[in-house]
Amino acid sequence: MRELGVLGPLFVRVNGQSSAPSAPKSRNVLAMLMVHSGQPVPVSALVRDLWDDHPPMSGATTLQTYILNLRKLFASATGLPTADIARDVLVTRPGGYLLTAAAGELDVHRYRSLARRGREALARGDDSGAARDLQDALSLWRGPALVDVPAGRVLESRCRELEESRLVTLEHLVDAELRLGRHREVLAELAALTAGNPLHEGLHGQYMRALYLGGRRAQALEVFQRLRRALRAELGLPPGPGLRRLHRAVLTADGELDGDLDERAWRDARLLHAPAVRLSPAAAARSHPDGVCPSRRSRR
Repeated sequence: MRELGVLGPLFVRVNGQSSAPSAPKSRNVLAMLMVHSGQPVPVSALVRDLWDDHPPMSGATTLQTYILNLRKLFASATGLPTADIARDVLVTRPGGYLLTAAAGELDVHRYRSLARRGREALARGDDSGAARDLQDALSLWRGPALVDVPAGRVLESRCRELEESRLVTLEHLVDAELRLGRHREVLAELAALTAGNPLHEGLHGQYMRALYLGGRRAQALEVFQRLRRALRAELGLPPGPGLRRLHRAVLTADGELDGDLDERAWRDARLLHAPAVRLSPAAAARSHPDGVCPSRRSRR
């Protein structure tokens, strides 16, 4: 049985035994193949991630050596001939290489499947099912994506995509928990997330709603004012109409906030003027046990 992991430190396990390479550049190549599992990765992309814009003259040949070493590693772990690994596992394709992964072998595939199920459950109003699937998806994260792999520009970009996907999944989980009346349970998480993402309207809308439902209307209004100041200072923009509607509802203690009628307002707020987000150290610690942020990943 083979298990592959990129949602945290890189890992490869075959029949319960760790088989990940230790050499940094071999780990980089394997990580590139894993995050693109099932898709051919061009030699040019692998070379660029290994050496940026200054590959050595022997770069392509050295890459072939790394691929051969990875095939030997898989052969040793599985007991299969290297020729079988080259045919069925780490396959040469025109202009590149492809790593195969069966259903359930790669943690990011399981994460995406669970996150999709959670979003679908949320859309059809199954909040309990959504919360369960989204929590299961987030539980697959063991730390920042590929935190122990020295990443070049290509791999770093994919890691950022994964991290932002995790944050969106966390937002959806908060949606479900708020609809289930668990507003007190999400306050600490939202406090950390809004501190780390001071321009993100969706998170601030969720935080305002949770505070209001917890009987902390003054603090909910303070969250709006803090966001408004940040948006004006950084972007020269006011909060979007969805968040302004939510602000008016909190300001007037609108009883509709206790139900579902104003849900459109705080959901709309998540879609307007929401710049690229990042995880704060405090927020990362919740689902990243090692407490290391992606921005601290070492580079060559």
